[in-house]
Amino acid sequence: MLNNDWNELLEEEKEKDYFLQLKQKLNEEYKEHRVYPAKSEILNALAFTPREATKVVILGQDPYHGKGQAHGFSFSVRPDVTIPPSLRNIYKELHHDLDIPAPNHGCLLHWAEQGVLLLNDVLTVREKQPNSHKGIGWERFTDAVIEILNQRERPVVFLLWGKTRTEKRRFYRYREAYGDRFPSPKSICGSPRILWE
Repeated sequence: MLNNDWNELLEEEKEKDYFLQLKQKLNEEYKEHRVYPAKSEILNALAFTPREATKVVILGQDPYHGKGQAHGFSFSVRPDVTIPPSLRNIYKELHHDLDIPAPNHGCLLHWAEQGVLLLNDVLTVREKQPNSHKGIGWERFTDAVIEILNQRERPVVFLLWGKTRTEKRRFYRYREAYGDRFPSPKSICGSPRILWE
């Protein structure tokens, strides 16, 4: 249960057939496989960033799939976990463009508390199996989250990184959604240093 405006806003969505099937599938997945993040952390992005407080959405693909990494926020890891290459690239860009020093940890909870919704397109993943929960229903749920954000009068800045930039672009009704292949380490090498399209 979410203790903010998302709870009521997503109430109908959580009663739809696809979501009930998603919950059933997840129960099976958590019994049979090692799945991240922990069940109690799946909706952390929404729990820590209420709709009305959301200023920016950073949309990732799916959670990190290594042990202890994912904790319910896109691109973020727990403070005691090694900073992943994609987040290291984000820190490099922040330092290069805004002279913001890179922290010595990868926990972005303080961003969430300041109105940055760190949302993945898919909210769970099997250990060491990226995209393993793609197509089980999370995309429809996160589409609903984006649609609810779009109903606000006050605009939201959307940062789309990775494949989500093309798959989700149709949902953004405001002026533009910024996207690039960044921050994937695969896209940084050999391509110009351009963060946005």
